[in-house]
Amino acid sequence: MTIAQTQASLQNSAAFQTAAERFGIIEKPDLTFTPEIARETAHLYERVKQFIPAFEWPVYAPYVHAINRLKKERGAVILAHNYQTPDIFHCVADIVGDSLQLARDATKVDAEIIIQCGVHFMAETSKLLNPEKTVLIPDARAGCSLSESITGADVRLLKERYPGVPVVTYVNTSADVKAETDICCTSSNVLAVVESLESDTVLCIPDEYLAMNVARQTKKKILTWKGHCEVHERFTAAELLAYKEADPSIEIIGHPECHPDVIAVCDFAGSTSGMINYVKDKRPARVLLVTECSMASNIQAEVKGVDFIKPCNLCPHMKRITLPKILDSLLFMTEEVLVDPAIADRARLAVERMVNLKQ
Repeated sequence: MTIAQTQASLQNSAAFQTAAERFGIIEKPDLTFTPEIARETAHLYERVKQFIPAFEWPVYAPYVHAINRLKKERGAVILAHNYQTPDIFHCVADIVGDSLQLARDATKVDAEIIIQCGVHFMAETSKLLNPEKTVLIPDARAGCSLSESITGADVRLLKERYPGVPVVTYVNTSADVKAETDICCTSSNVLAVVESLESDTVLCIPDEYLAMNVARQTKKKILTWKGHCEVHERFTAAELLAYKEADPSIEIIGHPECHPDVIAVCDFAGSTSGMINYVKDKRPARVLLVTECSMASNIQAEVKGVDFIKPCNLCPHMKRITLPKILDSLLFMTEEVLVDPAIADRARLAVERMVNLKQ
């Protein structure tokens, strides 16, 4: 069953109430930029002024002001991935981080409503870990090339082909895929997850490059699937070597979703949180982040004295999340993320095994 079919099935249930019916709809506020809004958002503009020109802030500020007011009124918490734009990341988000960090933090929030500023699989993961909470995503079309590269039926066929081989599934997948999985992983803990399994052979899916990169760090045999991130697969080793040749002082930091040839050129490779911590701890004079472009801007807002070189590969799915859509989520309680309970119960186990893994 597809995500759309699952959502439709649940919503057609006689007992089902939409989030709007449960919480009510709020009338859209006046979004005029006023002196009061200017004063109340001035501290937030200080965080993003190097990315948003002063003449543009009057467009952003009313949305920022309204979102921060309404999330308190709704009792909502906003989770934002590191790839969100600076106006979201620094001005309205309550919790920020990579996939693993957001998955863990989603289990700790007291809010009744979670608004996931990321892509759909992240919102599904939050719902799996918080089945009693209302989880919203501002745009349900915010997908992921990795998530869409594999289905639960594909995993069942893999398990038939490799009976007894444990399945490690990247968190960048649908609940349907997670339900067929032994344990999930993220780019920050994939090696620990693989090493935690007793088998000498492991299916590591769907990201082929992540699997190839972890294979270089373990003695286990890693079986792969040909899924790729459309942002990270565009980087090439030749491109990065050209930067190095032009300026040998540049430190290149890559994401494990890149091809192994790209990672071989990097000075450091790690998850988005690992990359952020590297920059904050090492403070390189010049750095090139081999990942989604907005993350460099988000770090740049916090770390002074570091010159960021930005190849700027944008994720079109992450960029579907905008301030106006977040405001609409709060006003109209859209778009709610639902997971079929029969799938959710099995998928939750795989995510919980990852979250609870001792590292």
